[in-house]
Amino acid sequence: MIKTKLTELFNIDLPIIMAPMFLVSDENMVKAAVKNRIIGTFPTLNYREPEKLDAVLKNLNQFLKETENPGTYGVNLITQKSNPYYKKHLEICINNKVPFYITSLGNPKDVIEEVHKYGAKVFCDVTNLIHAEKVISLGADGIIAVGQGAGGHAGPEPLQILIPALKKRFPETLIIAAGGISTGNALHSVLILGAAGASVGTSFIATEEAPVSDDYKNAVVHAKTEDIVMTTRISGTPSTIINTAYAKKIGYRQNWFERSLSQNPRTKKYFKMLVQIKGMKKLEKSVKPGNYKNLWIAGKSVQFINEILSIENLILKIKKELSDSISAHKF
Repeated sequence: MIKTKLTELFNIDLPIIMAPMFLVSDENMVKAAVKNRIIGTFPTLNYREPEKLDAVLKNLNQFLKETENPGTYGVNLITQKSNPYYKKHLEICINNKVPFYITSLGNPKDVIEEVHKYGAKVFCDVTNLIHAEKVISLGADGIIAVGQGAGGHAGPEPLQILIPALKKRFPETLIIAAGGISTGNALHSVLILGAAGASVGTSFIATEEAPVSDDYKNAVVHAKTEDIVMTTRISGTPSTIINTAYAKKIGYRQNWFERSLSQNPRTKKYFKMLVQIKGMKKLEKSVKPGNYKNLWIAGKSVQFINEILSIENLILKIKKELSDSISAHKF
């Protein structure tokens, strides 16, 4: 339907990355994405035990070999020093020759240097031009422009500003848009702005394959833009969630003591690690059925999600919307 730097680099049909979503993206979702010729990704933190991560990567590599005309897959690595699994997970991914990496929240230098040795590609999350310049100077193959409206760790800038600014400053760099994209129309709009594709997350929560509770899926379907709020209570970094009763109860900001610990040079690494571990445990409970302490990550694109679909049908829907949008907006 449409060719971009992203579709040509990975030989895929639609310029979409199924975003890596904590506690949502799993092996089956990635396989469905690969089968439907897009890029499927997952955070390595979804499989924290080394043996499990290794097994999943071996399964995915075998699936690539057995699937006719497949897309591809990748992993998301949190490269912050506060991530205790980072180095071991990177080692396992390298041993399995994972073809694609997305880095977040830290210095991607080691990832870029090591995985380039066997030809893998690395895209880095950025929220501004300063971050972009740093990762491009390190050799990133592309950048993911995380703007307003993204689920999880959203950026402060609207994509209508961020993408053109990045494109002007780094005209040869492959740019992926992330934040508020759930329809073919939205995908078309970021392509016009200069992106080579989009990272789509929240829409994939409301799919049949997503391994989360029906309550979570239905909350995504029924939520509207005004139901999405920003909180630092989960990871210490601003993150967007659905404004559930439990989210309101615990509040959206760290207290002054927590903020001071997270900013103190002597305590910030270990305090952030503690906050992230506690946040992960809360989120793990939330995605399971029958839990009333609901902390559900989602982006503002919930406004346009009205039903639960299979991943195949969601991709077909976006393809048709993109085709219709291109036909309707020929100037």
